[in-house]
Amino acid sequence: MEIKTVSQCTLEDVLKAWNKGFEGYFVQITMDEEMFLNRLVGEGLSPKLSLVAFDGNEPVGIVLNGVRHLNGRKTSWNGGTGISSDYRGTGISRALMEETLAVYARESVEIATLEAITDNSKAIALYEKYGYRIANRLLFLSGEFKTKVTEPIQMQIETLHPEQLSNLSFYQQEVPWQCSWHSNKQGQAKVFYNLENEAVGYMLYRSLWAKDGQLERLVLYQLEVLGQGSVDYIPYFLDSITNQPVKIATVNFLASNPVTNYLLENGLEVTTEQVQMKKIMNE
Repeated sequence: MEIKTVSQCTLEDVLKAWNKGFEGYFVQITMDEEMFLNRLVGEGLSPKLSLVAFDGNEPVGIVLNGVRHLNGRKTSWNGGTGISSDYRGTGISRALMEETLAVYARESVEIATLEAITDNSKAIALYEKYGYRIANRLLFLSGEFKTKVTEPIQMQIETLHPEQLSNLSFYQQEVPWQCSWHSNKQGQAKVFYNLENEAVGYMLYRSLWAKDGQLERLVLYQLEVLGQGSVDYIPYFLDSITNQPVKIATVNFLASNPVTNYLLENGLEVTTEQVQMKKIMNE
């Protein structure tokens, strides 16, 4: 077996490693070239830090990696580890994990993070073997939401570029990788203030439009209620985008976030459950 970085491989081999690596996986994530490159760039994954395992000339495993500075600490993310079905249980995943941790060490990573499907007990056990610990329970939600705004609330709304969120003192930097502003530069952001100019909430989202120009779906990456705010404000937050019933999908919302429970009580359902895992390097 030989391990190369993605930057040393052809796109054809990398894509083959990815699609073969996730055959029969819990969630279907087969990608074509455009989808793969968009993910690599959009989520800040590094070809120089990501790895492909080969058996001779055959790509048989892959792990995608990215590194960012969050709250002054160098943080990595494992954006997907997949092993070709014929090679599962042969030690490829362990070899890729050990090489990944060596990459993190060379890059002076302080905190290593990843997500795993809750039902994927084998993967979770492997990560725990290498020092990762479950930090959070994460939920993907989906469903139709009706705003049910009955009486207007006096509220100030500021529309921002996602990058501007990082300058706000109340913005939470330590969120799952795909939910951060770094991964959603093409998205939209809003901050909500009461009449005393106190922030009561913010959200980071994308609007998906149908061919007829109608809003088809909202994808929520962050929706937070702050300070003097209340989950009862959520319909008003969403009403700032549309006052019509709308299909909503959330990405890796913390199960402990009161917003998550509110959405579950108002029409959304859990589609996928993951755990977020973290490893403090040099421990």
